[in-house]
Amino acid sequence: MTDIHTGHGFETVAIHAGNTADPRTGAVVPPIYQVSTYKQDGVGGLREGYEYSRSGNPTRTALETNLAALEGGRRAVAFASGLAAEDCLLRTLLAPGDHVVIPNDAYGGTFRLFAKVVSRWGVEWSVADTSDPAAVRASITERTRLIWVETPSNPLLGITDIAALAEVARSAGVRLVVDNTFASPYLQQPLALGADIVVHSMTKYMGGHSDVVGGALVVADTALGDELAYHQNAMGAVAGPFDSWLVLRGIKTLPVRMDRHGENASRVADMLTRHPRVTRVLYPGLPEHPGHETAAKQMKGFGGMVSFQVEGGEEAAVRVCDRARVFTLGESLGGVESLIEHPGRMTHASVSGSALEVPADLVRLSVGIESADDLMADLKQALD
Repeated sequence: MTDIHTGHGFETVAIHAGNTADPRTGAVVPPIYQVSTYKQDGVGGLREGYEYSRSGNPTRTALETNLAALEGGRRAVAFASGLAAEDCLLRTLLAPGDHVVIPNDAYGGTFRLFAKVVSRWGVEWSVADTSDPAAVRASITERTRLIWVETPSNPLLGITDIAALAEVARSAGVRLVVDNTFASPYLQQPLALGADIVVHSMTKYMGGHSDVVGGALVVADTALGDELAYHQNAMGAVAGPFDSWLVLRGIKTLPVRMDRHGENASRVADMLTRHPRVTRVLYPGLPEHPGHETAAKQMKGFGGMVSFQVEGGEEAAVRVCDRARVFTLGESLGGVESLIEHPGRMTHASVSGSALEVPADLVRLSVGIESADDLMADLKQALD
């Protein structure tokens, strides 16, 4: 952790880490340094190390300081999107012929990156059920360099025991990557559980207001962080100053938002379990969820994402999405407003025909912070 707020509560760190008052004016919110280059005091005379905003920007530095503190990491690197962060990670750590174990349930964009992009330069991958450490261990080869995990996963809300997989990774001499987007660092801190690298789409809960796109990598090893920052500068997919500022602003309310997301999602999930047209509810907060005990052990709460399957198949699921009124039909997640989508036709169309293909009758909810009664009434009318 790289901030003076080490030892304080999460809520305090979320508000104060990286958010030092402006020394010139005393402004309590860090300025947006909307600048491309910086005056040098003589050739090579850099002020605070800033020379060009692709290489470094004070607003982005404030965000990266905050992210490292929240995840308990040594360094964070902020990117223009979550996929930009993933791309930088893969191109930094992998070479042609290397192998990655990926989960059997993952964001469609992540799968597309592996299947259609990095595979073209010789990186191999195989799919494993990451909730089963033995299955992951069996998938590791002498060329494996990374184990990739989403927990909770997208869109089936699967749970992986991070500490158990960290042990598998250590014994095999490979790195463990955990996509922490669905949980956020408020609910789960993978580095403390043994992960090597945390991935975030900051577009989601970190920003929290559906008004910014961004990504991040947080690492426990300073040297690895420096290597990632070097490649980020070489590739250029950096978070802009205004985007960084928006995420910083969103993070200040992350704890209170996540509490409300979780409360609402729990009520929605419970209602759905009792609806006659719902055949299955996927939410780790439900005692019958196969990953419930693991989630309760490694998470502070169960989050705001709920998926469910409906009787009547794909067309019925699409009709539910179309009929919702308080829930907005749209991709993405993690904003204060509730969203509904059909993963098979929307966010996960890219996994069609693969081992990651999602059920056609699946509906995914990002449960927002509106009135839970309104959200439940909307789903009931959409289902009925």
